[in-house]
Amino acid sequence: MRRTRGHTVDVTTLAELERRLGEGVRQLSGWRVRGVDMRERPGLLRGHDVEGATFLGCDFADAEASGAEAGGAVVLPRLVDTTVPVDVRRRSLYTAEELYDAPRWVDSLDGRAYAWSQDAPASTADEAALARTLHDHAIDLALDAWRAERRIVGVMGGHAAQRGDRTYADAARLGHLLGAGLTVATGGGPGAMEAANLGARLAAHPAAVVEGALAELSRVPSYRPSVDAWAASAFAVCDRFDEPRESLAIPTWHYGHEPPGVFATAIAKYFRNATREAILLEVCDAGIVFLPGAAGTVQEVFQDACENYYADAGDVAPMVLVGVEHWTRTLPAWPLLKALAAERAMADSVHLVDTVEEAAALLG
Repeated sequence: MRRTRGHTVDVTTLAELERRLGEGVRQLSGWRVRGVDMRERPGLLRGHDVEGATFLGCDFADAEASGAEAGGAVVLPRLVDTTVPVDVRRRSLYTAEELYDAPRWVDSLDGRAYAWSQDAPASTADEAALARTLHDHAIDLALDAWRAERRIVGVMGGHAAQRGDRTYADAARLGHLLGAGLTVATGGGPGAMEAANLGARLAAHPAAVVEGALAELSRVPSYRPSVDAWAASAFAVCDRFDEPRESLAIPTWHYGHEPPGVFATAIAKYFRNATREAILLEVCDAGIVFLPGAAGTVQEVFQDACENYYADAGDVAPMVLVGVEHWTRTLPAWPLLKALAAERAMADSVHLVDTVEEAAALLG
């Protein structure tokens, strides 16, 4: 087993899986179990929380695969067709309809691309790596062309917010406010990212429409246990309202167990997460709003701060942190950010506010 610090645990043998589970591990969130035959060990996963785990090409005893799915895991079948599922020379960004092109997510382009990226045979590893690189380069070119005439504002926030949460609603209201005059960009995943793209999509409609959409979506609060139900509820909202405002999502197949949001009108999906993170910050020339989040959002705050720290005055992009309590006490990033900004060109471009309305007023 290879562990990637902080995010992912890769398990590729039954012996390794048994050993890890025998050591008392209970939560498998972030695990990728690949090509493991568990048919001789029925009940091996019993008593373990599999929410957030991914099983790629594994063999299960009896109905345990459906049990894992019901527990919030993603179960992808063994690859039969190992040809590259994506167009490595595509000239445009994705749409949600392209990525969700089958009734079941596991059968869709998005699901197949994730499975291929994680489970390509060793015999074709070099070809797969080249295909991923060529694909991401094509997305770079398509994104450069798409963003050329647009002013883009970023919304960063945690993926854990569920539909119906206050944090989710705040992100939707922020996207709605910003989308009236700017193009909203997010990381393209669930939680606050999905919510901000929702609000931006509905920017041509009154705020009451956003509230109605939030109420409708709250009936399916999470993509767990069913990505299909989660995505279907989002597509239903899209179908109800015309005049969608443009917005951008930049997700990654690195976190393939987290499905891409449906509400962005343009999706720049990458295989390499490091590439995606750098580009997400780069395209936000109108500034970035940072909603309360955890380690990933903190990382984004200081990645952006580093860019602004060394920038000339004309190239500094505003940074707005929302949530005084969160950013000064829960995760006190604000004092360090303020200290970094002192006497630099960015000094007047970093802000701490308590509401999304204040944030939108600073950037709108």
